[in-house]
Amino acid sequence: MSSFIRTFLQHTEKTKSKTPSNSLYSIAGSDGESIGNCPFSQRLFMILWLKGVIFNVTTVDLKRKPADLQDLAPGTNPPFMTFNGEVLVDVNKIEEFLEERLVPPRYPKLVAKHPESNTAGIDVFAKFSAYIKNPRKEANEGLEKALLKSLKRLDEYLQTPLPEEIDANSVEDPGASTRSFLDGPDLTLADCNLLPKLHIIKIVARKYRGFEIPADMTRIWQYLNNAYQREEFMNTCPAEREIEFAYLDVAKKIK
Repeated sequence: MSSFIRTFLQHTEKTKSKTPSNSLYSIAGSDGESIGNCPFSQRLFMILWLKGVIFNVTTVDLKRKPADLQDLAPGTNPPFMTFNGEVLVDVNKIEEFLEERLVPPRYPKLVAKHPESNTAGIDVFAKFSAYIKNPRKEANEGLEKALLKSLKRLDEYLQTPLPEEIDANSVEDPGASTRSFLDGPDLTLADCNLLPKLHIIKIVARKYRGFEIPADMTRIWQYLNNAYQREEFMNTCPAEREIEFAYLDVAKKIK
């Protein structure tokens, strides 16, 4: 296992201990140490970063899983985490736990205000997985169209103004949304879930299928580019080569 500490500066309160008691266990990359491709690990990594807590990140090489890890979380693969001595092993439950435990005013609230933001793009990764894993030439076109349809729905959601962007007293068309992320100007739990997957789609589909997210889906591209300007995304993201390597055997050749 490789362990390194990320120190967050959103809060000025000094910790009593230099060593955080909270740890995120994440899948290691091809070198056994760097951050590996895992959108679920990055999702939790982003949440912890956005919350502004201090914690260890320990990358785990699944090919050489250490015995002490088995003792900590028997039968469980990363991602999981320890929080004040408690072992948490389910990604959705960890997300709920952190949102309930790390609350304002000390920690920011990350839950989306609009329920639709949580379901926007909900099937994009599934459509991509079916597309990239398919080896049959006759099925490729249909699976690509299904992926494009799902991406188009996401693009349309990002274009559609949120209620707070609409002036109820105006008779003019409100126009397209100008928000940066799914639920508004700030990153939320919805973005922590979707952005790592969307980034994987962009890289893997291009590498193994020559597929590009269409340029006319401008809001998806703006959404991604906004994420690339945020340290909470870029500093938790695996290297592109790790993402490509992870799909080397997953992406089937079209026959």
